[in-house]
Amino acid sequence: MTMSKEHGHHPPITGGGATCPAMQAHTSTAADEPAARELLRRAFANTYRWPAGFGGFRAEVVIAQAGLMARGRVEVKSPREVSVDCDNLELQEWAQGQISMMAVHRGPRSFEESDGKYALTLGEDDGHPLGRLLKIHGDGMNSRYRILDGRITQINRGMERMKFTINVEESLTTTDARYLTTRYVVYYFNPADGKLANAESFADQHAVVNGIYLPGTRRITSVEGGELLTREMRFSRHELL
Repeated sequence: MTMSKEHGHHPPITGGGATCPAMQAHTSTAADEPAARELLRRAFANTYRWPAGFGGFRAEVVIAQAGLMARGRVEVKSPREVSVDCDNLELQEWAQGQISMMAVHRGPRSFEESDGKYALTLGEDDGHPLGRLLKIHGDGMNSRYRILDGRITQINRGMERMKFTINVEESLTTTDARYLTTRYVVYYFNPADGKLANAESFADQHAVVNGIYLPGTRRITSVEGGELLTREMRFSRHELL
């Protein structure tokens, strides 16, 4: 099972990510809890995103995996306007998916436009090392977050053909005192039997241009064909649009 290709547009790590056909909202009768709403609102505000009115950027990129390397250009105007042009089609398509999801995660939006539009409740305070459980009702994905010290530390989502857990392992603190993830792991489970199907490890470094945090490098290690596969993107010569 080649999970990294199937999930090339990897799941959102910051909450309130992209909506796709498998992620349509369902009607929920759960009663919203003000304490849950305030907890997630604070974590949302503490998460770094590009500023309102951000026009995008251009950069050069080198994409590499064992035996393959490509060089090209990237232009990002919005999460829906991402172009990658390089000299290897396979790596270009992979990079297109990755950079598009980066733009989704970083794109400016309000709490009410994302998870704030759903009913939110708290789970039992069970002393979990990753923090308090928060349940999102009506998003069609049975989403469950863990929140610790004002930031999202774990995301769980389940759909018909995919179930995954994201553990946020490391973050940096930006100059405006918000959190920007630098390392996380996505665990994919088979919904039929609950067994672990694959895991992907993400390591990010960021480039700061005029106070805005842009992609610097991204390294992803996953399992394909029974072997570990590592791919990397390295961005340079950033220009704000």
